[in-house]
Amino acid sequence: MKRILLAYTLSALCLLPVFAGGGEGSLPISYVNPFIGTTNFGTTNPGAVCPNGMMSVVPFNVMGSEDNKYDKDARWWSTPYEFHNCFFTGYSHVNLSGVGCPELGSLLLMPTTGELSVDYKEYGSRYKDEQASPGYYSNFLTRYNVKTEVSATPRTGVSRFTFPAGQSHVLLNLGEGLTNETGAFLKQVSDTEFEGMKLLGTFCYNPQAIFPIYFVMRVNKQPVSSGYWKKQRPMTGVEAEWDPDNGHYKLYTRYRKEIAGDDIGAFLTFNTTEGEQIEVQMGVSFVSIENARLNLDTEQSGKNFSQVLADARMRWNEDLSRILVEGGTEEQKTVFYTALYHTLIHPNILQDVNGQYPAMESNEILITNGDRYTVFSLWDTYRNVHQLLTLVYPERQLQMVRSMLDMYREHGWLPKWELYGRETLTMEGDPSIPVIVDTWLKGLRDFDIDLAYEAMYKSATLPGTENLLRPDNDDYMSLGYVPLREQYDNSVSHALEYYIADYSLSLLAEALGKKEDARFFYNRSLGYKHYYSKEFGTFRPILPDGQFYSPFNPRQGENFEPNPGFHEGCAWNYSFYVPHDVKGLARLMGGQKPFIEKLQRVFDDGLYDPANEPDIAYAHLFSYFKGEEWRTQKETQRLLQKYFKNAPDGIPGNDDTGTMSTWAIFNMIGFYPDCPGDPYYTLTTPVFDKVVIRLDPDTWGSDKLVIETKRPSAESLYIREMELGGKKLSRYRISHEELIKGGTLRFILR
Repeated sequence: MKRILLAYTLSALCLLPVFAGGGEGSLPISYVNPFIGTTNFGTTNPGAVCPNGMMSVVPFNVMGSEDNKYDKDARWWSTPYEFHNCFFTGYSHVNLSGVGCPELGSLLLMPTTGELSVDYKEYGSRYKDEQASPGYYSNFLTRYNVKTEVSATPRTGVSRFTFPAGQSHVLLNLGEGLTNETGAFLKQVSDTEFEGMKLLGTFCYNPQAIFPIYFVMRVNKQPVSSGYWKKQRPMTGVEAEWDPDNGHYKLYTRYRKEIAGDDIGAFLTFNTTEGEQIEVQMGVSFVSIENARLNLDTEQSGKNFSQVLADARMRWNEDLSRILVEGGTEEQKTVFYTALYHTLIHPNILQDVNGQYPAMESNEILITNGDRYTVFSLWDTYRNVHQLLTLVYPERQLQMVRSMLDMYREHGWLPKWELYGRETLTMEGDPSIPVIVDTWLKGLRDFDIDLAYEAMYKSATLPGTENLLRPDNDDYMSLGYVPLREQYDNSVSHALEYYIADYSLSLLAEALGKKEDARFFYNRSLGYKHYYSKEFGTFRPILPDGQFYSPFNPRQGENFEPNPGFHEGCAWNYSFYVPHDVKGLARLMGGQKPFIEKLQRVFDDGLYDPANEPDIAYAHLFSYFKGEEWRTQKETQRLLQKYFKNAPDGIPGNDDTGTMSTWAIFNMIGFYPDCPGDPYYTLTTPVFDKVVIRLDPDTWGSDKLVIETKRPSAESLYIREMELGGKKLSRYRISHEELIKGGTLRFILR
């Protein structure tokens, strides 16, 4: 296991909050292991980032060598870092965490020594001594004897390279990265500063979802020489003989004006003494070069590397300290706080320090008064991430909802899978609806609910040809389901998502006094019954003529193989995916007993997929039935122990911008929001003896929520008794309002 950096500056330690009775070792950041999720396709990374920050500085080790286990150019690959790889080619600036499609991961910064080379296959290096903690990453490049360290502010990054004596270089590579988009330009402003732009986009192969990132890079030492490089096109015939750079990287050592191309970069060469440190600052913006410079001047002016690092750690410890835990094992605390760390990476801010940001699907530059957020992976995060933010970080959740509504104002649609002002339309459903409804029903109401309802009603009712979010709405509205019209059109998955969105919309309509709308959307949310096949006991695609699809195998789709009607899963992964009508689904399946037996079979026969979202709330469905709650307690604990570990493979699959991590967080503290949009939680066995959640008293009327657990032994698993607010509690499903007003939730195990 690679080491985690736990050392902090004394000045920062004096200011950081600690657990009651704890010492320096009980700081929440001391329990974060950023290497969790960096293999097994968790697609997290150990790079430096601030909470919900635009900037992240990440070691890039997924290209350039056959010695790497995984290579971005040899297979589908969506993360700049893989734990088992060994060939480092620089630090990428601005990255995604936990996603399943390649994007961003560009502006690669690399230190080298000796003879100058600008080909990453030649200048890459093996490394050792990796260390990572919130806001910090470091390694040692064995080829060059260079120690590298990085940290970040919300909008800028800083790298510190400790060089040996001799000729040393800093390289900025704009030709490589995770993005599938090409093209960049670069300009040397002075001997120590470069500025430029690189195109990014085509996330999940959406060819028009393109956007620029602007940057300013500075070094704190005058180089002895500097310049550009550009990969030259291959030529043939006499022309090729005359050009020595034909098909190779050309160095521009005297040219100082702008340069542009698909594969360009800059180099700075220094004469260094033994142990000399050079710091490189990088400011970015999605608006302009001027704003990138403003971000850099504002957030790093007068600060060195150590000061930036201390600020980042302070930010992280403050955010992580909103939930304090006691008891449990050291491993469980590490799993918990690392999960909370991962959950607070996205969505991230988009606006610059002056408030400017790129408007949604527009060339306009607008100004926000608060935070404008981006990276809304809503098909994932609508299930639990926003519920956690609402409870623990309500000021951020409120700004995220306002950002979503501003996207509607600017673009005419609520976001589906928004990325830096572009709608990628990745995955399915209408996932903004449950997020906004849940936020409103729980009491965060400082946003335009009439505008929100207008936006939701629009996507729920417009014909498919006019509907960006529900392109198959014609069938859905006329038939009550979406038939399979193409072999792999994900029709069942689409409809199941629409049912959940419609149920959420019915709850909001009811709360707003729109009785007729509430009845309409509620009735439409029950259309899932069309898909139930008694022959197989699962959901099954329906053809346009109303007949079930044949031949049908309910296990087809396992391991992400293509599957008619279902997206990234088999029928078993989706057949209990009706969180808004669990008891109705049970009746459809023959009643409580066969429902419970079939649901238990999902876990016993390996039909549960822990690596994807549709079935992640299945374990909580047992608790809808009196006498079966013990199964929820058993399965949530078993799944936590099996799939969430203090190890690089400690997340069961793509973290999906914190969704899998949030599943662990909720289940470790004892409750879970298993029905998106419905302000209720299902209770389960906590892993900690005490959890204190710091609440915003202005929002919730209380400054804390306490969960206490008494267990006869460490092996105690099942709940014997519960109390809420000092009163006996016999229900395993409680409302958000009950939980907050109760103040203290007590579990007594047996």
